[in-house]
Amino acid sequence: MSLKLSDTVPDFTQDSTEGRIDFHDWAGANWVVLFSHPKDFTPVCTTELGTVARLKPEFDRRGVKVLGLSVDPVESHHDWARDIAQTQGTALNFPLIADHDRTVSTLLDLIHPNASDTTTVRTVLVIDPAKKLRLTLTYPASTGRNFEEILRTIDSLQLTDRHKVATPADWRQGEDVIIVPSLDDAAAAALFPQGWTTVKPYLRVVAQPGDEATAEA
Repeated sequence: MSLKLSDTVPDFTQDSTEGRIDFHDWAGANWVVLFSHPKDFTPVCTTELGTVARLKPEFDRRGVKVLGLSVDPVESHHDWARDIAQTQGTALNFPLIADHDRTVSTLLDLIHPNASDTTTVRTVLVIDPAKKLRLTLTYPASTGRNFEEILRTIDSLQLTDRHKVATPADWRQGEDVIIVPSLDDAAAAALFPQGWTTVKPYLRVVAQPGDEATAEA
């Protein structure tokens, strides 16, 4: 299957470094970041797993569970985890799926034959509490992922789910946002009584609403 934005991410059951994962039950009412790796003991992915382990408190603070995936068995994952702790200075603190039979990789369309017909590509899936796919990012093997950017996009998704706003280019937590075009000025005035700046009729800039505006990312 080929997942598109707002599709329901299908359930699956697979082994991991923290035991059997029944995905929908494991996710519960949380957001999820699932990120795949082509195989164990790869240099770029080693740095990525260490980075996510260091950033896990930031994911936790946003109500986001983190789930890695690689196509080697659990025993290999545990060996790799020792390397990650040694080289990155942070132990693996989230489950790493052992997709040895490529069940999950196939289900989630993580194998791109023109890149490799045997290993998963390096994809990030951001999944909301309703199990809907909200963001996909796919990287080439040579380029490490930017997990600060993934946190930024989660901030945007969570904010814009709560309020009728969108976030501009390079937006960061606490900065001004944009009123969605579907709100006319009368409806916007009810939601944003403090007012806004009209740059163009379709571009209305307003202070970030809610407690998030004063929170540090």
